[in-house]
Amino acid sequence: MLRLLPIYKDGFFLKSVLVSRSCPYGVKCISNLPNRSTRAIDIEVLFNACTTAEVVKRVHTLLIVSGKAQSSFVRTRLVNLYAHLGDLTASQITFHEISNKDANTWNSMVSAYVRNRQFHKAVKCVLKMLAISDVKPDFYTFPPVLKACRSLQDGSRFHCWVLKLGFEWDVYVAASLVHMYCRLGYADSGFTIFKAMPCRDMGCWNAVISGFVQNGSAEEALNILEYMKMEGVDMDSVTVSTILSVCAQMNYMLLGLLIHSYAIKHGLELNVFVSNALINMYAKFGELECALNVFNNMDGRDLVSWNSIIAAFEQNNCPFDVQKLFILMQSYKTEPDSLTLVSLCSSFAQTKDILSAKSAHGFTTRRYWVVENGPIIGNAVVDMYAKLCLIESAKKVFDELAHKDVISWNTIITGYAQNGFAAEAIEVYNKMSDVGGVTRNQGTWVSVLPACAHLGALRDGTRIHCQALKECLDLDVFVGTCLVDLYGKCGKLNEALALFYEVPRELSVPWNAIISCHGLHGLGETSIQLFNDMLNEGVDPDQVTFLSLLTACSHSGLVDQGKAYFHMMEKEFGIRPTVKHYGCIVDLFGRAGLLETAYDFIINMPMKPDATLWGALLGACRIHGNVEMGRKALKNLFDLDPENVGYYVLASNLYANFRRWENVEKVRSLVRGRGLSKTPGWSSVDMNNKVEVFYTGNQTHPQSEVIYKELAILTAKLKTLGYTPDHSFVLQDVEDDEKESILTSHCERQAIMYAILNSPEKTGIRIYKNLRVCGDCHSLTKLISKYTEREITVRDSNRFHVFRDGVCSCGDYW
Repeated sequence: MLRLLPIYKDGFFLKSVLVSRSCPYGVKCISNLPNRSTRAIDIEVLFNACTTAEVVKRVHTLLIVSGKAQSSFVRTRLVNLYAHLGDLTASQITFHEISNKDANTWNSMVSAYVRNRQFHKAVKCVLKMLAISDVKPDFYTFPPVLKACRSLQDGSRFHCWVLKLGFEWDVYVAASLVHMYCRLGYADSGFTIFKAMPCRDMGCWNAVISGFVQNGSAEEALNILEYMKMEGVDMDSVTVSTILSVCAQMNYMLLGLLIHSYAIKHGLELNVFVSNALINMYAKFGELECALNVFNNMDGRDLVSWNSIIAAFEQNNCPFDVQKLFILMQSYKTEPDSLTLVSLCSSFAQTKDILSAKSAHGFTTRRYWVVENGPIIGNAVVDMYAKLCLIESAKKVFDELAHKDVISWNTIITGYAQNGFAAEAIEVYNKMSDVGGVTRNQGTWVSVLPACAHLGALRDGTRIHCQALKECLDLDVFVGTCLVDLYGKCGKLNEALALFYEVPRELSVPWNAIISCHGLHGLGETSIQLFNDMLNEGVDPDQVTFLSLLTACSHSGLVDQGKAYFHMMEKEFGIRPTVKHYGCIVDLFGRAGLLETAYDFIINMPMKPDATLWGALLGACRIHGNVEMGRKALKNLFDLDPENVGYYVLASNLYANFRRWENVEKVRSLVRGRGLSKTPGWSSVDMNNKVEVFYTGNQTHPQSEVIYKELAILTAKLKTLGYTPDHSFVLQDVEDDEKESILTSHCERQAIMYAILNSPEKTGIRIYKNLRVCGDCHSLTKLISKYTEREITVRDSNRFHVFRDGVCSCGDYW
């Protein structure tokens, strides 16, 4: 490199730095200066020419050679230059070489630390200044160090110094205090300082408004906005962006529209921050067309803009639009980040696109985002695989996460629970409890309690209820609702009702749970009364409310009421029925034996029926013995869901009832040919702090020999009371003696006898069965309850049966 060192004489430079063509810094020539009056300009020009830390080091060398570097002013300028260009080490070295540090020198070093995000060092630097230096801080010291404060303790300490030195009236210091308190979550303290300020800049107004928003006090933020209007201060782009987020949070659509109008009137609409906030607001309101219009009218879009519009469509269940926008984003040469992939992963889960999901996982893996970006993207991938029913893949990604936060644990627990692995969900929850540093939250309880309810694990659910009590979350509306659902599905209806009246009932969620619980117990009239109470308390029903209500009517045989509520939901409440609501009506008609009505209802639906509707009809045909209608249903099921073995079992049972063994064998051959396997029937009973599981036809339990022996004795006694085995529930072509033996091996009978043998006399028994209770076992259990003087509660796949004194709560209607 060709260069000339400058000649320093009589206080100024005679020659310039000669830089070769390869030097990119563009230091201009300063040669043979005419007089001493340009002395300061010479050094200023050198500093202005410094565009990289490397150039600063060269200039620093020249200043040392010339003797100018001894000046405290020059060295302070060098401290600032190094820090500004990112060389904090050089900035520190230069700072420590200054022997006589004045306030400006200390302030420069503090600012250097803050600029390079070394906040802890900035705080220590000021504390050192206060401890060992004779120099007192001035009003330039406090704005940067208050910005560096990451704890209330540090912030309060410097606030005391501000008061001691009398700087509280300086507008910049006061504004920094406001910002500091709002950032640390003490918006009220910030507002107190704000009110006392003699003069307020726009940054202070925005800091207070933003502080209240971030601390969950949206109404207070709106009050500050009104105060701001009274003071005659106009909103800027930051204010508008913050208030738009409040509108979305509080569901204030009208105010959001007014703020949008204000932004248009004052030329703020095209500001990228305002546009992004508008997209997010309209997305929360479900107004995707408005969000897209804002996006399309933007002059310039940043990554946040793309993420906002993609998230808007993802949150409103438009997964295909998400994928189209992602392709468009790439065509604009905008590189996605981890937040983009979070929305994309969710869209692949919604569309059940396993191949694209794996591609997205590979995309994140190649960029090390799962490792570098913390658990955010990892949690999204776990959630994606869980929703795609690839629970093993979800667990593998979960295990590979370097850092698991509470959302990671909640996601995998929910994944297990929603994929039918309730026991595994509870096991993961127990492991989470043993891990240090992870605090359970509302989402944890909402994830694990449904698993306990599904499994009927009352003991685990009660233990978790106690843990929620300790965290004071038991009366949270969502946790409380899960507890209501737990006790209701575990047969503790009185406890469920007591909890229901303790939780807040302004939302439909707890009402839906208690209506559903009574429906499961066959108490349709009570469900209807609860629905009327809900309306009387001014709570609007939603789709789930009517789903619970229609199910309750179906389980109780309330055909007319069910039809009335089905028509009511759209006419009076504007809720369009979904396929699930139509399925409830088909089930309602089918259970009541109105098979032709059910079939006509399916045929005349305004939407294409899915497999669940035809499955409900097939089940009704099985109960009422209509083979021809069953064949129609089966034909549609083979087209819609040929891999569901449950429908084959229903068809086989239907043919077996009429001794059509050739048809039975054909159906079973289809099952074998397609590699399907029947779900084994099992029943469980929770005894002595242990859950015992019994499988139909299985004799591996340690007490099997005693159980079968006692069952034979009990059955013989019950025959004297009028029990006659119903061989029609044996779906095999065998002799009558063998049929009776098959009935005896049913899992619910084994579980009941085990409970009788291992519990005190006349105590209650609770059984959980994964399939529908067969008619013969139902008849036998009624007689067992009378003979043993026990209350026997059986929860099968459809509903609860409470057997007491020879009578079942279902009224033999299930």
